[in-house]
Amino acid sequence: MTKSSLPIVAKQAKETSVFESTPLEALYDGVREIYLEDDRPWVIGYSGGKDSTATLQLVWMAIKAIPAKKRTKPIYVISSDTYVETPVVVDHIDTNLDQINIAAKKQKLPFEAHKVVPTDAETFWVCLLGKGYPAPTTKFRWCTE
Repeated sequence: MTKSSLPIVAKQAKETSVFESTPLEALYDGVREIYLEDDRPWVIGYSGGKDSTATLQLVWMAIKAIPAKKRTKPIYVISSDTYVETPVVVDHIDTNLDQINIAAKKQKLPFEAHKVVPTDAETFWVCLLGKGYPAPTTKFRWCTE
């Protein structure tokens, strides 16, 4: 096969992220605007990974810049322990949730971090072995309340 007979593969244009094209201060402004729109509490899902940590950090920094009198809406940081995680991961999450609560109190921010756990009847192993649920895969996840 000669070089000229090789198939030509078109390069796909790289999609740009909103984070690449928007200044950080504009993102903070957007978060603050939405926060101040109403009184509905916010819930931030926190796994301790890079995405949820970055999200929490973005919201934290934005809210911190709002005058204290206007920071009245609670923001709940929720982490789920499914009882399948390793002890290292559980300890990491527990430590982070404690640190979030300490920092929020110290900085007088409206964040509350909580760990949620399933009831005994809804644990992974009871659902998988006891109820016969199919095992989750990358393409199939169990619904959660």
